[in-house]
Amino acid sequence: MDIQHLSGLIAAPFTPMKRNGLLNLSVIPGYYRMLKANGVNGAFICGSTGEGVSMTTAEKMLVAEEWAACAKGDSDFRIMTLVGGTSLSDCRELAKHAASTGLYAVSFTSPFYFKPATVQQLAECCRTVAEVVPDMPFYYYHIPVLTGVDFPMIDLLKAVDGHIPNFAGIKYTHEDFMDFLSCLHFADGRYDMLWGRDENMLSALAVGAQAAVGSTFNYAAPLYYAIIDAFQKGNLSEARRLQQQSVDMISLLGKYGGIATGKAYMKLLGLDCGEFRLPVKNMNEEQFRLFKADTDQLGFGSFSSRLPDLSTAVNA
Repeated sequence: MDIQHLSGLIAAPFTPMKRNGLLNLSVIPGYYRMLKANGVNGAFICGSTGEGVSMTTAEKMLVAEEWAACAKGDSDFRIMTLVGGTSLSDCRELAKHAASTGLYAVSFTSPFYFKPATVQQLAECCRTVAEVVPDMPFYYYHIPVLTGVDFPMIDLLKAVDGHIPNFAGIKYTHEDFMDFLSCLHFADGRYDMLWGRDENMLSALAVGAQAAVGSTFNYAAPLYYAIIDAFQKGNLSEARRLQQQSVDMISLLGKYGGIATGKAYMKLLGLDCGEFRLPVKNMNEEQFRLFKADTDQLGFGSFSSRLPDLSTAVNA
């Protein structure tokens, strides 16, 4: 397979939920238009931000179908879906569904209950899923903070090279820049390395990252394109200042309980994606009021994504 190297920002969308916790697919068309309006080049759906691990196989298929329908005919917007990691049979089923739906690529993260004991076993898990979609790019999703599987990714590339023809690259959500750089250089740069830590984007650009997948690109894409622009122009002092804005914005996720804070940022934009499912903790009304005051102090509105006319989108 001719491996394409992606560029720019790929958002990791939140899965819209109604107040009763059911999927709210009607939000997705407007969500897609919002990402496009802010220059985002694709969507990594049903991942950590998208609560894929909290969704049923049937629900993930419905989400994939809706995103595919929105972007049908839009070859500039690449959609990949995380097919999961604990049940390889479910992963294979979801991968085949993604191919039949017309998505661009599939992604797979390590089994995280019964974990592979060696990188060779992890490579075999990847092969088991990738082989059912031989004509579709396959990405491994490296996020050891959640999976507890922390093999060096350069070792995984060595294990799969020449054995999984459609292995396209890695979504790298970790902080090991030595390993990331080695992966970028492996096999003359054959594999597509997608950076996954928004708060460290400037550092990743410095070692050669060309594309990134992140949750904060949903609501602050202009900020990250400004970082990229400043870096490419050699204005490192401005790039560092902008990256600090990103760090300050992301610090509010920790202050207000974690990943669910992202949906609160979306609510500030005017796109209500509901709440996260249990066991994730959501904000109460008082916390949201304090959160909004903190975002005002950060000047969030000066670098946030913009919402186009979404008159046909229906929120929960």
